[in-house]
Amino acid sequence: MNSARTLFIERGYHATSISDICGHANLTRGAFYSNYRSKEDLFLALYDTETDRILGNLERAAHDDAGGESAARRVLELLATHRRDDEQWFLASMEFTLHAGRNPGIAAELAPREDRLIAGMVRILSGLLHDTAPQDRRDIALLVTAMHEGITAREIIHGASAVAFRERIIPRVLSAITAG
Repeated sequence: MNSARTLFIERGYHATSISDICGHANLTRGAFYSNYRSKEDLFLALYDTETDRILGNLERAAHDDAGGESAARRVLELLATHRRDDEQWFLASMEFTLHAGRNPGIAAELAPREDRLIAGMVRILSGLLHDTAPQDRRDIALLVTAMHEGITAREIIHGASAVAFRERIIPRVLSAITAG
């Protein structure tokens, strides 16, 4: 999986073949197929791993005792911001999402994984935003995820000017969400 993640990030989903992954990982094609049905199956396993990493980071932020700042705000800020490796994973993930958009069977496998990420975020937010209705928590999770994805795409294309936008807009949105 590590080899596949590295290659998907470096080359992209479509430009990475199963042979490339096997060569990078020093595995035979037989070893690959004993673990995964297809390259899509491997990517979905990576998606699950990435979801677990994101939710773990959010759980830690929710329970971190940072002075003064509310846990809800820390979690929402973490959702809305990213590190460089997140940006690289984002590129690979968006390429796969477009692939899934053209392949209904793959989309049907990706959708519950995206739903698991949102459900995990809602579970974490439920412990922090007590005065918010369950549907509102889901809407907040979807909004912050969409905001993160949109701003990340913009930063990849526009660079520093989009980073400045993220730094201006995120505090405003988070203040509006946590004030209510």
